[in-house]
Amino acid sequence: MNKTELIEHISKHADISKAAAARALDATLGAVKTTLKKGGSVTLVGFGTFAVTKRAARTGRNPRPPHNAIKIKAAKVPKFRPGKALKEALN
Repeated sequence: MNKTELIEHISKHADISKAAAARALDATLGAVKTTLKKGGSVTLVGFGTFAVTKRAARTGRNPRPPHNAIKIKAAKVPKFRPGKALKEALN
């Protein structure tokens, strides 16, 4: 499912226009992004938790010959932990 299909789904099930559904989805994604940027987490009970974790700097290998060692910088990465209800819905 892509963003357009998600907007259509929201529009149909929430009985709102596609424009309103698009604004609502953009506002939701913006709120999640802003919260994660500040280092917080977003918990949607029954669905899951979005959080930021730190990945340490490390040494990797260039996949092209001559396969030199390269330095990979430390980074902040988003993580998602599914909630119990979501796990149960899939099994």
